[in-house]
Amino acid sequence: MMGLDKIEEVLGTIGGVVWGPYLLIPLLLGTGLYLTIRLQGIQLVRLGAALRLGLLKRKDDDAEGDISQFQALTTAMAATVGTGNIVGVATAIATGGPGALFWMWVTAILGMASKYAEAFLGVRFRTTDEVGEKNGGPQYYLERGIPNALGKVLALCFAIFAVCACFGIGNMTQGNSIASNLERSFMIPTWITGAALAGLTLVVLVGGIKSIGKVTAGLVPAMILFYVLGALYILLANVQSLPDALGEIFSQAFTGTAATGGFLGSTIMIAVQFGVARGIFSNESGMGSAAIAAASAQTTHPVRQGLVSMTQTFIDTIIVVSCTGLVIITTGVWNEIDPQTGLQISPSIMTGQAFTHGLPGQWGHWIVTIGLVLFAYSTILGWAYYGERNLERLVGHRGVMPFRILFSLVVLLGCTVQLNVVWSFSDVMNGLMAIPNLIGLLILSGLIARETRFYLRHDPRLEANRQKIETFMKGQPGWEEWKASERS
Repeated sequence: MMGLDKIEEVLGTIGGVVWGPYLLIPLLLGTGLYLTIRLQGIQLVRLGAALRLGLLKRKDDDAEGDISQFQALTTAMAATVGTGNIVGVATAIATGGPGALFWMWVTAILGMASKYAEAFLGVRFRTTDEVGEKNGGPQYYLERGIPNALGKVLALCFAIFAVCACFGIGNMTQGNSIASNLERSFMIPTWITGAALAGLTLVVLVGGIKSIGKVTAGLVPAMILFYVLGALYILLANVQSLPDALGEIFSQAFTGTAATGGFLGSTIMIAVQFGVARGIFSNESGMGSAAIAAASAQTTHPVRQGLVSMTQTFIDTIIVVSCTGLVIITTGVWNEIDPQTGLQISPSIMTGQAFTHGLPGQWGHWIVTIGLVLFAYSTILGWAYYGERNLERLVGHRGVMPFRILFSLVVLLGCTVQLNVVWSFSDVMNGLMAIPNLIGLLILSGLIARETRFYLRHDPRLEANRQKIETFMKGQPGWEEWKASERS
């Protein structure tokens, strides 16, 4: 039987190809750029209206769906605002230099167009399952939007990869991060953390998407505010270092970082590769996962929820990731040498070290530890829903409750075992999820652009009520089809 070291080596090789410069990175950036052009820069032009609808109004009155638009947004954010915002950013900067943060920004800006497109399709082609809940995402819109053998194959591949990925990046790795941090900070045994986490997860999951939506609507805004306020304090205290930090980010994005001291150095390609890879790991734009949460939203038109979902990438990367990256760079921790090893400090502790340098006493350590615990737990809840919806697509509703129990038990396992192989497996599955989804977005880009342009021509500020939308949409291609699926 193949040993764990050999399995990890094989997975690392596959991951290197999937996330390398010739497959997923150009596909992600290319798709985002193409959709940005076709949608006429929707992520910039409509950002204000989208933020107002998602964060202030929060819901469409008298709309079909299971949870509010705000709850759908926070469920998707719960799945994405995780260890990638803390450890992933540090890994990108440690390996690719400060310039990697620039490429994370580029990925986010282009990725907002991809996020809009997949969320639009998630609602546009959603269905109602046998218990009356909305179901949608790439596992449905790839098949329903591309009505041939290719669509069926892409949908099936996505569903399989998503179920596999949810146990890795959405479960075991997050649980392990929580348990190891609580053990290091508070001396809590990992098995106690695992048991408590598994029980809490099962309690929430049994209530389904409505329960998840209520928890994430309260948890996600609070945890982001808590973390960002701590980061802003450090940046204000080090405001004199911000111009130099920004200069390093923009200059090294195109020159790479020369090897100094214990830092291995990087070329521009490494900065691009790690910036894009960690950016996608953080905000999941193009992976198709957020479309699953979007499909459950109470919305009067797919365009409206697509725009609300698009703000997730803005908040995740442009706000939270930027805070982490700038704190690491302004405090100088990214290039700090560990006196014991003579090498650059590990990315796993880099963010905590930066916050400790920037805040008085132990505040920095506590903020990063608590932030990581909350971020990781919210990711578990979000990915549980993603896995459940894709398993239902494969085996039907009878598989939902067994999945919830199994998923909760695997959380306990993840808290108590070493996970090098799981991390490698997760990277591969995440990449494989994105490929069929991105192909589908390119094929369906004409439909997305056509229906988006028509809707925004009549409701540019997203202020129309249901009656007005019904009036100007009547007779339009796809409208009656969507309304019929809403009632099915």
